Amino acid sequence: MLVIGLTGSIATGKSEVAKLFAGAGVPVFDADAEVHALYKESMITDILARHFPEAVIGGEVDRQALGKIVMGDPAKLKTLEALIHPLVRSKREEFIAKWKQKNARFVVLDIPLLYETGQAGDVDFVVVVSAPENVQRERALLRPGMTDEKLAAIRLRQLPDFEKRSRADFVIENSGGLDQLREHVGALVARFEAMSREANHERNRP
Repeated sequence: MLVIGLTGSIATGKSEVAKLFAGAGVPVFDADAEVHALYKESMITDILARHFPEAVIGGEVDRQALGKIVMGDPAKLKTLEALIHPLVRSKREEFIAKWKQKNARFVVLDIPLLYETGQAGDVDFVVVVSAPENVQRERALLRPGMTDEKLAAIRLRQLPDFEKRSRADFVIENSGGLDQLREHVGALVARFEAMSREANHERNRP
């Protein structure tokens, strides 16, 4: 089973691409969704309350408050990542094992900071979703609560788009419409299915 890493800078359309993969019947692991689910678990809430008491209100994690706390403080961000990343990695390994047992040809791991967190070596191929910088900025600033300052802080944590593109095995240009994006994803689905079949054929050859 091939393991495909999907990543991209903020507002390039990575989440939309992940939805298109899922819509094509591909198992998709959403790292962000797993983090949000963890924040709702009482054990994690208690741990975060000890480290970031201002971000836990009424027994629930306030993600916006937590983001403000760690965004401008590298030490606190590192503490948060040390608490959460191993748990997400464990969920990811469970996901991969589940679909490998079901004989899936390939799975997609939607990981926003794939390169930045050193996880590119954990996948067989990397797909980077890319868009022009002005398009990214326009899309990002349409998000609720997004400001120029917050966008700049987020970009500081991310590799530049051109560097991600240079490292990628496949690049999806997302500057057109949804139909074009769907075509790109469809072509990649066919490509990965063919690669998986070929790999299995080679493995089973006498």
